[in-house]
Amino acid sequence: MATLPLEHRNRRVGLYGLLGALAMLGLGYAAVPLYDLFCRVTGFGGTTQKATEQEANLAERMAMSAGAREISIRFDASTARDMPWAFQPEQVTDTVQIGVRDLAFYTARNDSGVPVTGTATFNVEPEQAGKYFHKIQCFCFTEQVLQPGQEVRMPVLYFVDPAILDDPNARDIEQITLSYTFHKALAPVENPAS
Repeated sequence: MATLPLEHRNRRVGLYGLLGALAMLGLGYAAVPLYDLFCRVTGFGGTTQKATEQEANLAERMAMSAGAREISIRFDASTARDMPWAFQPEQVTDTVQIGVRDLAFYTARNDSGVPVTGTATFNVEPEQAGKYFHKIQCFCFTEQVLQPGQEVRMPVLYFVDPAILDDPNARDIEQITLSYTFHKALAPVENPAS
């Protein structure tokens, strides 16, 4: 009779352990999207911001009225080891007025004999400039499919937010580096029943 309460307690401890393990597993899966959301909101780690046309128009009006200064933008490109593409910026640096939209182009060429789908990751250095670097249009927002030997020009429409001039940790930055790395996109899971 004395073993029944002990068995009951053991089951309860086992259930708590199982629930704890499931919670940890769930947090493990949620960590990546939550971290990505955190970086996009705060600009942490040089993560750039996605802007709308209205935000770009407002920034341009602010820049024109304040007579904002210029800043150098450096463009960088690389590919993952298993990515059979040649990928590079059309120009390595550009000087832009803070708050004014600018357009940069990258080129990518599939050097393999098969179609390849790629996705670009990106960041900005120095990292404190990430929250002020706004992309309006970018090839990194969607997967890119290149056929064998196909070469494409890919635009990035961006601006540097004039608020950078009010940030004591970022206002003296003279050059921002926008860096992209192309990776093979994960293949879609095929339905085994088909």
